[in-house]
Amino acid sequence: MATIRVPDQVPSPAQDSETLNQAFRGWGTDEKAVIRVLGQRNESQRRKIRESYREVYGKDLINDLSSELSGDFMKAVVSWVYDPAERDARLVNKILNKEKKRKKGVVENLKVIVEISCTTSPNHLIAVRKAYCSLFDSSLEEHIASSLPFPLAKFLVTLASSFRYGKDKTDAEVATIEAAMLREAIEKKQLDHDHVLYILGTRSVYQLRETFAAYKQSYGNTFDKDVDGCPGDADLRSLLQVAIFCINTPEKHFAKVVRDSIEGFGTDEDSLTRAIVTRAEIDMMKVRGEYFNMYNTSMDNAIIGDISGNYKDFLITLLGSKI
Repeated sequence: MATIRVPDQVPSPAQDSETLNQAFRGWGTDEKAVIRVLGQRNESQRRKIRESYREVYGKDLINDLSSELSGDFMKAVVSWVYDPAERDARLVNKILNKEKKRKKGVVENLKVIVEISCTTSPNHLIAVRKAYCSLFDSSLEEHIASSLPFPLAKFLVTLASSFRYGKDKTDAEVATIEAAMLREAIEKKQLDHDHVLYILGTRSVYQLRETFAAYKQSYGNTFDKDVDGCPGDADLRSLLQVAIFCINTPEKHFAKVVRDSIEGFGTDEDSLTRAIVTRAEIDMMKVRGEYFNMYNTSMDNAIIGDISGNYKDFLITLLGSKI
């Protein structure tokens, strides 16, 4: 369930565009007006506002937001206003450009590609791939393959190019057979085995959950635990575990992303923003519930206690609270 709250009476896109344009005029920016308008509009409404803004004022709303706002507040608002597929395409492109410059990839960043591939709908992933080609004159798969070492590239290309069946139909016999194939890969210490990539990259999330359950029933341990104990490429092992977690319990995955972003010294604002912006219209209510179950505390209160200012007010608005 989504957490954003759209008012019962919503102004027209032209009226919202005018409110935003007025917020940018004069000395300083009326950030509260920006939050009030954009933080309480759904994807379709935001798209229409952006179209109206360009039509009336001859400018891209994204550009004006980027110049009028600043810091993590600006990044969060801009990310929210982007079309979701374009948002994810830009996010992946930024990550891959960073990784290409490193001698060793930082697997923490690459987890985002797994996240997008395993927790979004099949149609959304196709839209991300189309947006990537349009924006960057390269396919997503080509950029992954040219930026990362084997076997990470092989695994991530498999996930990013998948088109999973979206309904909850499962086959218990297939689950048992493919659980055995996963076990064989573990025993041979071949986490990059074609069987692993084929199963994780083609089966629906519902079929995979059945396969993971069959694995535990047949072999005692969860597949995730056996992957953790398997020698070999540590980065591949880590990405495989993220994929399993995202497929099995996406709400717990994002609850952990939020928790990790605000725990310890300093805040990982990029991860916090990504988790809330990308899930506020999908399942953030469930994420919030899992957060409480996992950490015995309110996610909203934890966020409020860790960040401040307009950035805090915007994220809390996306979580459904009034500022």
